[in-house]
Amino acid sequence: MTQPAAFWDRHAQRYARRPIKNMAAYEETLAHVTRHLTPADRAIELGCGTGTTALLLADSVAHLTGTDISGGMIEIARGKAAAQHVENVDFKVSDADAEGFDTGAFDAVLAFNLIHLLPDPRQAALTARRLLKPGGLFLSKTPCLAHNTVLLRPLVWVLRKLGIAPAVTFLSHDGLEQAIAAAGFEILETGLYPTKSTSRFIVARRLGDH
Repeated sequence: MTQPAAFWDRHAQRYARRPIKNMAAYEETLAHVTRHLTPADRAIELGCGTGTTALLLADSVAHLTGTDISGGMIEIARGKAAAQHVENVDFKVSDADAEGFDTGAFDAVLAFNLIHLLPDPRQAALTARRLLKPGGLFLSKTPCLAHNTVLLRPLVWVLRKLGIAPAVTFLSHDGLEQAIAAAGFEILETGLYPTKSTSRFIVARRLGDH
């Protein structure tokens, strides 16, 4: 089960207006992502939000599909694509299971700031594996909140009750990597961007021919 669409629809406009907190770290992450993409790639971004990252990556791939459970987010993303005249990116409403997409349809699956919002990181990785061609890449960046202060858990609980914050899963770096590996991936690269954060960047290659 993914986050209720209504929560994200309610916050879509505010989310779209919110500036990126650490632009240097964001740009560093994008640079690492683009190193692993090719102009021939077909990619999909799960949980694309309002499409900012997908549109910035458009020049690095042949085609990119951005998906999000929130119709409000997708509407904003489509408006951005039209305003920027980006023609090789499309946006579709879909939950993180991406059941409407064919098996093995993509060379790269992207998931940024998404996996901690899902109840089962291994299931998220299994979805990525299903979508990927053999040898395809799963590129993700995930806040691993188990490394934050213990005060964060009760704070999130209160914010959820107030309808301000979504449900989150408190992942560790090791637990996240183990979940991805267990789904049939080889971990190729990891990093923290920004360095002093808990946001784990992972590049993983899909193993197996089937």
